[in-house]
This record gives sequence, C-alpha cells and structure tokens, in this order.
Amino acid sequence: MSISSVLPIIHSITSSSTINKNVVVSVTIFVALLCVCILIGHLLEKNRWTNESIISLLLGLTTGAIVLVASKGQSSKILSFNEDLFFIYLLPPIIFNAGFQVKKKQFFKNFSIILLFGVFGTMISFCLITVGAFLLFKRIGVKSLGITDYLAIGAILSATDSVCTLQVLSQDQTPFLYSIVFGEGVVNDATSIVLFNSVQSLDFSDLNVLTTLKLLGQFLYLYFTSTAIGVAVGLLSAFGIKTFYFGRHSTDREVAIMLLMAYLSYMLAELLSLSGILTIFFCGIVMSHYTWHNVTEKSRVTTRHAFATMSFIAETFIFLYVGMDALDIQKWKKSNASAGISIAISSTMFALVLVGRAAFVFPISNILNCTKGANAKIEMKKQFIVWWAGLMRGAVTVALSYNQFSTNGQSSSPDQALMITSIIIVVLFSTLVCGSITKPLIEAVLLKDKKRLSSDATELDSLEDLRQLFIENESLVETSNSPQTRRNSLISLMRHSTFTVHHFWRRFDDRFMRPIFGGRGFAPFVPSSSTSIAHEIR
Repeated sequence: MSISSVLPIIHSITSSSTINKNVVVSVTIFVALLCVCILIGHLLEKNRWTNESIISLLLGLTTGAIVLVASKGQSSKILSFNEDLFFIYLLPPIIFNAGFQVKKKQFFKNFSIILLFGVFGTMISFCLITVGAFLLFKRIGVKSLGITDYLAIGAILSATDSVCTLQVLSQDQTPFLYSIVFGEGVVNDATSIVLFNSVQSLDFSDLNVLTTLKLLGQFLYLYFTSTAIGVAVGLLSAFGIKTFYFGRHSTDREVAIMLLMAYLSYMLAELLSLSGILTIFFCGIVMSHYTWHNVTEKSRVTTRHAFATMSFIAETFIFLYVGMDALDIQKWKKSNASAGISIAISSTMFALVLVGRAAFVFPISNILNCTKGANAKIEMKKQFIVWWAGLMRGAVTVALSYNQFSTNGQSSSPDQALMITSIIIVVLFSTLVCGSITKPLIEAVLLKDKKRLSSDATELDSLEDLRQLFIENESLVETSNSPQTRRNSLISLMRHSTFTVHHFWRRFDDRFMRPIFGGRGFAPFVPSSSTSIAHEIR
C-alpha cells in the first residue's frame, strides 16, 4: 500500500475524531465566565446589595447581549437551555449539598412549620395562581391555553428559588429564618414538581371529584415514596461503608461511593417518575447523620468541600445559563405580543405570586402562634421576611416552563411562547429586585437589635421542664391520680412536641439505628478534629 493511499485514510480518521469546535468554544466561554463570576463574587462578598446569583445573572445577560450583537440579532445563546441538563446534572449536587450541610437540629426543630409552608402553603399558592391566571389571562388576550396549561402555570409559579435563598440568608445570623425559608424552599420545589408531574399525567377533560382524589392520591404517593427512597439509599450507603470499611484501603473509594450513591438515589427516583429533589435531599440528611461519621478523617474533609464546590459551580452555571437564555430573540419573536401585553402578563403573574404567598405565610404563621409560647412565636417582622424571601423564582421555574410550553426547545404557538417569555421576566425581576433587597431588609428589620436573635431558640427552662417530665419521670401520667398533673403533662406535650419527638427519636436512634448503620459513637472518630467540631452544633 502506497503512502499516497494511506494519507486519505489517516486524514479521515483524524477528522472524524476531532471535537466539534462549536462545543469547545461554548464550553470555553462558560468556564471563563464562571471564573469571572467567582472573582467578582469574591470582590463583592461584603456588599449587602448583591450576591453570586445576581452577579451570574447579570453577567449572563451581558454575555447574551454581546453574542446577540455579534450574531447580528440571530441568537444570544452559545448553549441552548435544556431542562434535561438542568434536572439531571445541575440540580442534584445543589439539593444534595443543601441536605448534607443543613443544621439538622434547627431544621427538624422547625420541621412542622417547614412542612406546613412547603406542602400546604404551596398547594394554597397553586390553587390561587391557577384560578387567578384562568380568570385574568383571557381578559388580557390569551385565548388558546387549556385547563392543563393553567394548572401547570400554578405549579410553575409556586416553585420558589431555594438556590438564591442560600445566598441571601445567613445560617449563622438568622438560623430560624434560614431553616424556615430554605427548608420550605426545598420542600416547595419538590411539591411544585410533584404537582406539575401529577397535572401532566391526569386527564382533565372530565373534571370531577374522582379526578381531584386521584390528584391528591398521586401527590401523597410521590411525596412519601420519594422520601423513603432517599432515606433507604442513605442508610444503605452508611451500612455498606461501615461494614466494608473502604478507608482501610483507599479514601477515594469512600468519597466515590458516597457521591455515586447520592446520585443513584436521585436517578432512581427520576426513573420511577418520583421527586428526585426530595429523594436526594433526605439522602443527604441521612448521609450526614450516619455515613459521614463512618468514613476516615480525610474523607470527611474531602466530602464536605467537594460537595460544597460542586454545588457552588452548579448554582453559578444555572444563573449564567438563565441570564443568557433570557435574551433568546427567537422566543420573543414567536410570542408575537406587544410590549404592553407582555408587561401585563408578567405583572399579573408576579402579582399572583405575591398574593399566593401572602395567602399562606401570614395565616399559617398566626395559627401556629396560637399553639406556641410567647418566646416561640413567629413575629410579624419575621413573617414579612419569610414572605419576601420566598418571592424569588429561579431555574426550576424556567425549566418547568420549557417542559410545559415548548417541544425540543421551540414553542408551538404564540401564546405558549408568551408564557415562556413572561415567566422569564418574572424570574429576572424577582431575582434581581427581591434578591438584592433581601439582605438590607433583614438588616433593617431584624439585625439592628442583636438580642432578637436569641428568640430563635426556645428557652432552656422550658426544655429542662420537658426533660424532667419525660426523662426523669416518664410514668408520671400513668401513675399519678391527680387530674391537674395529667392536664399539665398534656399541655407540655402539645407545647413542646418537637422536643418530645426529638427525645424519643434519640433514644431509638442510639439503641437501634446507630449500632447497625454507624454514626457518632459507633465508628472511628477523632473528637478534636475540625470536622467533629463543625458538626457538634448540628
């Protein structure tokens, strides 16, 4: 075979294996933008008017505008927004790290409030936004949407932005508000997605009581099954690492198995059409309680920083992505709506978000205040912050809107394109305006009086009374013949139900769970290590 005949073959092989240059350019630009976002975020870290989410969003908008000008108005995107990319690759590390790093004591102390806000509150908001959109959009001029579209809009606009919440609230300065708003945000996102999926799977052409019951039944099934899978996978990882003790041979194996098991829980939930957000969030909580204490000291340090780093990069990437996609000229042309119509729809959507959130935050808070002591009540100032901080809408909202109103990235009708562009306007406005004002608002309303932070914790006297009641004399209610004693015991149980449940859970955990799945006290642990000190308060 001659050299002349070999050269074309070599050329064809090298040509076919060459990486697409467009992909290389796109990835290079995004990596450079991520570096710029990190740099600017570092320089403006102490600025109370901004955060990484806002910086990333603005930088994405700026880059999109530059690309739009460079392409002569053809496109502002170097990568197309894809909800599969978002849900499969970007969202899991964020939610997992949130569950892994959350202060469990504060989270479960307020778990009843979080569930009320995240589940019942989201359903109230869902109903109000759906009804409001159905009544108002037709008057503005939107005629082609069906009942499924309006129900989807209710679910889409009910999803808060838990990512931005992580950056505008401090877990150390306002632990109560952080646990409430962030915990509610995660549960809220899961609830919204479950509602969205339930709406997609049911036939609303013949709406009746049976359809409503099916929706409720499917919602409860998805919710509890998703949580159970996350807990089960977390316990399985703890048992496996405790039994096989990977760290004897390789720290890398411990880190890898934790990372892969967490991602497996998310993908398993998605494979079964459940809520991956709930699954991986509770998997993260279980792993931090059991699995993390079963690994070596090197693995503890590595996992904490590795999970936080992946979450940070994914958060920054998402807002860059959304900012650049917001200037996609094709969507705006396809909507074929005037500026007045677009502003009217967007304003109506945001007004419904305001009303929908207020409709459950203030009533539920005041109902809860009737069952709490004076020191545990949610003050009106804190209620206002909870309401305001939850107004931000983010990438979950954008991803769900694409899922509902587009096919292969393209909307099929002008009204559907109008819904996407209007939702993007709501996301931009709520993130830039509400996100930038939240920090100064907290400082003005709450942090001017540092003593108010002490009200985040229940008084020790009440906790000591409860300990005396349920630990030192657990049979008091059964043995005492005094009706007054029984009445006081019942009142204490109702007022301090969270601490009571925590007490009995700790007894069960220490006696049955930790000997099997490991954790603090049942696995090699270095008491003076930095990781042990960091987890003492959890």
